[in-house]
Amino acid sequence: MRVLHTSDWHLGQSFMGKSRQAEHQALIDWLMVQVEDHAVDAVVIAGDIFDTGTPPSYARELYSQLVVRLHEAGVALLLLGGNHDSVATLRESSALLERLSASVVPSADAPQDQIRILPKRGADAGRMPGCVVCAIPFIRARDVMRSESGQSAEDKQQLLLRSIQSYYRATFEAASALRDKLSQETGRRLPLIATGHLTTVGASATESVREIYVGTLDAFPTTAFPPVDYLALGHIHRPQKVGGLEHIRYSGSPIALSFDEASQQKEVLLVDLDESGLRAVTPLPVPAFQRLVSLLGNLKSLADAFPRIAQNATPEHPAWLEVTVAEDDYLSDLPARIQALAENLPLEVLRIRRDRGNAAAQLTADAGVTLDELDPHDVFARRLEQEDLPENLRQSLTERYRTIVAATTEDAA
Repeated sequence: MRVLHTSDWHLGQSFMGKSRQAEHQALIDWLMVQVEDHAVDAVVIAGDIFDTGTPPSYARELYSQLVVRLHEAGVALLLLGGNHDSVATLRESSALLERLSASVVPSADAPQDQIRILPKRGADAGRMPGCVVCAIPFIRARDVMRSESGQSAEDKQQLLLRSIQSYYRATFEAASALRDKLSQETGRRLPLIATGHLTTVGASATESVREIYVGTLDAFPTTAFPPVDYLALGHIHRPQKVGGLEHIRYSGSPIALSFDEASQQKEVLLVDLDESGLRAVTPLPVPAFQRLVSLLGNLKSLADAFPRIAQNATPEHPAWLEVTVAEDDYLSDLPARIQALAENLPLEVLRIRRDRGNAAAQLTADAGVTLDELDPHDVFARRLEQEDLPENLRQSLTERYRTIVAATTEDAA
């Protein structure tokens, strides 16, 4: 059984005002080639299929296109909800997608309802199970626990950890029972895998990853997961093993979702399983469909760097730049000077920063940034920078704000 593990597509993302539609279309085209070339039986997307709970129409069209093309290729698809996804949005088409070999798991319901069977590829795939899956999406705290008045932050953290662990254990037990039954019927041991969309202890994140259990659970320990053959994780955008364990993996996002991800080699994972369990995990490098470049320097060095960057770009496919300017003097026309350097070159400057410590200079350097380019956490952080507050109060206000945003996001979903 060969499963392709990916996650965090963030269809519909607006990247500092720029659409990622062309990149995601290129990604789907590339993925279909890999599915054929590597004889993939099933594809698993471990959360954050969309970037927001109300994705634009083109993002929904890409979503539908992916489902249809995989169905036509005879490849099963398992879609898990992430913290960016709306439960209602994913659920509205789930019954229809089931008819197209795609199973959608938008929320954490009763453990026995989270079990899925991924079939092997081919005309008789429906009668040939390939593996059993504990299909667990992003778990909202309210899905598995109830807080009580008077609980301390530490009490809530421990309760949430135990609740998520219990949920995984109950789902694993139900999946194991089904696996035993199918093994008796087929005469072979089926591999058992699980999914998840959360931060684990030891995972390395990037700036575009939002906290999901703010003020309660920072990271889930790997020892709390059940003993599955493979654990396909999402939420962290950097591809990595967790704790050095071969069978617990983040696939990472297939495209760079922030400038600090631009230097990463993005990938999807080919997971080979058989009756003995996990056989191999093979990373497949994903091409960069859009060039992102971060530059740091003074105006003179940037004037030299821009033409070099432009050599690997075209008017049809310009490079997107993040520019951090190191200048001691205050320059009120800094954005205009930077944009002038890019004039007549296949470059688009999306973000300008000033490499100086004081907040006023930073705000001036970012004067051209619009609200579309910021998330609520960015806006709050920028507002906080304008106040002269002690560090402990600053941290306390930030944590309270994140808690409020997290609660609001859960209610909206």
